[in-house]
Amino acid sequence: MRPADPYYQTKAWKRLRRAVLRRDLYTCVVPGCGQPAFAVDHIKARRQGGPDTFDNLRSLCKAHDHEVKEDKHGRRGHAGELRVKGFYPDGSPAIPVMRGTRATGVRTYRARTPKAAAHLRYHLPWLEKMGLRGINAKPVVRGETTAPKRGRRRLPWEKPGLNRADRVIAFIESLTITSGIFAGQPFRLRPWQRDIIERLYAVDANGRRIKRQALLTVPRKNGKTQLAAALALCHLVGPESEPRGQVYSAAADRQQAALILRELIAFVRADKALSDRIIIREHSKTLEDVVTGSTYEALSSDARKAHGLNVSFAVLDELAQWPHRDLYDALTSGGAARLEPLFLTISTQSADKDHVMSELVAYGRRVLDGTVSDETFLPVIYAADDDADPWAEATWFACNPALDDFRSLAEMRAAADQAKALPAREPSFRLLYLNQPVETSARFLNARDWRDCEAANGERVQHLVGQRCVLGLDLSSTTDLTALCAFFPQTHDLLAWFWMPAENLEHAERRDHAPYRLWQRQGLIETTPGRAIDKTFVVHRIGELMQDYEVQFCAADRWRLDEIERLLDDAGVKLEMQEFGQGWKSMAPAIDVFETMVLQRQLRHTGHPVMAMCVANAATVSDPTGGRKLVKDRQTGRIDGLVAAVMAVGAAAKVPAKKPSIYASRGLVAVRVA
Repeated sequence: MRPADPYYQTKAWKRLRRAVLRRDLYTCVVPGCGQPAFAVDHIKARRQGGPDTFDNLRSLCKAHDHEVKEDKHGRRGHAGELRVKGFYPDGSPAIPVMRGTRATGVRTYRARTPKAAAHLRYHLPWLEKMGLRGINAKPVVRGETTAPKRGRRRLPWEKPGLNRADRVIAFIESLTITSGIFAGQPFRLRPWQRDIIERLYAVDANGRRIKRQALLTVPRKNGKTQLAAALALCHLVGPESEPRGQVYSAAADRQQAALILRELIAFVRADKALSDRIIIREHSKTLEDVVTGSTYEALSSDARKAHGLNVSFAVLDELAQWPHRDLYDALTSGGAARLEPLFLTISTQSADKDHVMSELVAYGRRVLDGTVSDETFLPVIYAADDDADPWAEATWFACNPALDDFRSLAEMRAAADQAKALPAREPSFRLLYLNQPVETSARFLNARDWRDCEAANGERVQHLVGQRCVLGLDLSSTTDLTALCAFFPQTHDLLAWFWMPAENLEHAERRDHAPYRLWQRQGLIETTPGRAIDKTFVVHRIGELMQDYEVQFCAADRWRLDEIERLLDDAGVKLEMQEFGQGWKSMAPAIDVFETMVLQRQLRHTGHPVMAMCVANAATVSDPTGGRKLVKDRQTGRIDGLVAAVMAVGAAAKVPAKKPSIYASRGLVAVRVA
């Protein structure tokens, strides 16, 4: 490559260069180097007709890039051959060394001068021991290990008569625990772990693994990270490995992604046979098996890195903490070219019911109870029931399979005592220690209380036609939802409708981490053309409601209320619009009424998922007198539906109930006058 060529300053070349570096894991491709890549070089020089194509490019470190540089006559160093420089034991440079391919294990050494030849003869025994890793090199078993020597010790998982699950168990139990109370001891699977592996690696009549995806949700500190790391190593170098397999672990951030990597490295370094055949590149968070060519890489939540992968095994670590589902979708769709791909999700539950983790748990429960038939999906759910006593030790043992084994019972008791003494810690205790999907931050309404107010399927809206109702309207322009609610004082029913601009839907979905496009397809959100709400759609809906129900009035914020009144007049809709302030004076009594109706289960709603999101995002702030008003719990949360509902309920509470006519109870009395 000659930097003076204008082509190498173009975007096309830069994209191609990034693709080559990505393919080579940002590491020098010279067998035995392992140094970070510095440049992208042509395998066949351009002067010799070599093209600028993906297959004719390779990544080189600085030293090897210098070795093959063209001189002013167009000649490449040492005829273009790549050599690994040896080093003396004291770290000083030794003679140039050239190595052959890793697959055959052939290595040759060349000396340019007689003095270098003398150094070669003297240091040859030491050079033979030098590994293929570059920094902190270790001896590495070459490719000839694939042809076992006579008398080689049989590995535990190679014993005859073992089925597929037994081979995986034998491999895992050949590893050594490196941390915790059992550090230094062999990995001994517990019965509940064996049961998971036996179900996960069950095969059909053709010997193919049935399961393609597994969900393991369990409270923290029950060994799910170590088990996932052992399975990843099994697919990298153990009985489940395959030629040029691709093993990945993915997490929300780089620190979390490194947890399984560190467990893998610890397993490898504690086993000499594994250490001899696996190349560890901590700077790029990758491992490579020199025998099968399989690789492992730790990924963060950047979904762009997952496109184009050919996944054979992937661990999706702490999925509940992922900010969005893009990486999940990219990874789980990346195994289509593999015969038996496997995706393992390990995580505690998510308090957000719209999160992809909550979707998986709900799907897993349907598989377990037989509602859905899916032989390829294995759900393993350890979680306390919603109505279970969080302070009872029986509840702890039911959802913590490793409790009082390698999961400390004393620490569990201490955490429970703190959670009972400090109520603010109770949500996190229930989420992390009992695996209950509980919000760890304070909310205006508890999700369970809101769900308890949902009306039965047969009691929806048919019986409300013609009844008296009060509307609540919360307007928006571009970023928020526009919400309209109808509250029926006689039956305490609540109905809701929502609008968003069509062109902002995808952006809002990424910003709020909510499935707006799915809700739009399901008819739960109405979209208006453009990038701002077209309020004529709202006026049209109000007109339809006035035909179906006896609408008394509509409570709305003062903001742009005049515009709605003008649109109502233009549409010929006669409706009284009442101003409803958003400060403490107006909102405090309305919030009290709304909260009381929910806690006493007097309110009846339809289970609208958009409204449920608004309820989950709402918190309250108080003034010095104790009055409350609604605020967003987080910057990207939407609470517009709840605001409209509170206004409708609060405004209806100010209207005195109509007294029933006395004639309806006793009828007419006829008095005859003589």
